[in-house]
Amino acid sequence: MADVVIVGAGHAGAQAAIALRQRGFAGSILLIGREAHPPYDRPSLSKGYLTGEKPFERLLLRPAGFWSDRAVDFLLARTVLSVDADRRSLALDDGSAVAYRHLIWATGGEPRRLSCAGADLPGTHVIRARSDVDGLLGDIRQGARNVVIVGGGYVGLEAASALLQLGCRIVLLEAQPRVLARVAGEPLSRFYESEHRRRGVDLRLRSTVESFSGHGGRVAGVALVDGTTIACDAVIVGIGIDPAVGPLRTAGARCGDGVLVDGLCRTSLPDIYAIGDGAAHANPFAGNAVVRLESVQNATDMANAVAATLCGNPTPYRATPWFWSDQFDLKLQTIGLSAGHDEVVLRGEPARRRFSIVYLRDGRVIALDCVNATADYVAGRRLVENGAKLAPDRLRDPAVPLKALT
Repeated sequence: MADVVIVGAGHAGAQAAIALRQRGFAGSILLIGREAHPPYDRPSLSKGYLTGEKPFERLLLRPAGFWSDRAVDFLLARTVLSVDADRRSLALDDGSAVAYRHLIWATGGEPRRLSCAGADLPGTHVIRARSDVDGLLGDIRQGARNVVIVGGGYVGLEAASALLQLGCRIVLLEAQPRVLARVAGEPLSRFYESEHRRRGVDLRLRSTVESFSGHGGRVAGVALVDGTTIACDAVIVGIGIDPAVGPLRTAGARCGDGVLVDGLCRTSLPDIYAIGDGAAHANPFAGNAVVRLESVQNATDMANAVAATLCGNPTPYRATPWFWSDQFDLKLQTIGLSAGHDEVVLRGEPARRRFSIVYLRDGRVIALDCVNATADYVAGRRLVENGAKLAPDRLRDPAVPLKALT
């Protein structure tokens, strides 16, 4: 039996183990991961790893010796099939069982797949794990150059940016009227649409896939519901994730869109915590709405909160959300959550490729999207955390530093 078993070897699981040891936890820690690799930086898969700028060794969150020095044990290339909350036991895919005193569920999510005809043809990829990107790069090395990307979220846009650097021709399909429709305001969407088109991406909005066709045993075309067919050598599907919480749901944990957790990241099952992408929680930066946050920030801060609780210092999770995206030479930094905003203030000029978008609700700052504007991002944190109530005209003037308004 391990004192703490962590299921999931991504950012959340790794940080939970790190934070436990940093806080002096002396019990045994076992980390179970589905991949054969120790924890690594998954967000870089659609950025530096895809372009070849970052070899895999540079993606490792810690060197191998770090984990052994801190007595963190691993079971890699293993999947948890079921959870027995009464016996405090996990059943694994190799037929073994693992007992625990405390369980931290940090499995993240599974990439959504299209259910249309041909969706499983070779040459159709997702981007979630190293093996996904290695498979895509293998196609490119074999001559694939015409790539269709389904989904205009951050993964799709980042992949388009990276693949252009590799000499690919990109058609990007988004079913909504704009890219980033779920996570950003219209000014940011229109800016990125313009940037991608200017650099050669064939970006098509309101475009829904009907089916995939093959030739020679591989994907060779994408048919849209409007009757258009697009020839291709490879496809990337980036339409979001589904939280990987099936074993907890089956074990009786309260679930919705993800597994529901309280302010200490506890599930409804005894001594079982959930953190990261799959943990649905009431977030004060979302007006206490129950949300899932798919970000390194959320994974890391939830892990720290659970570690504090297990070390005898219960600390409710209340961390300021932040996020980033690298595309071309553009660095987007986001602070806060813009969902539910009722006013948008554009600060600066997108044409100059340095600007910020400030989101307000009831006159108070709730979030900022900052493109190549790190000073706004840094100062904006305090505005978001304080719920600053400011006149839009003051926010709009880029000649007035945001730090002067905090």
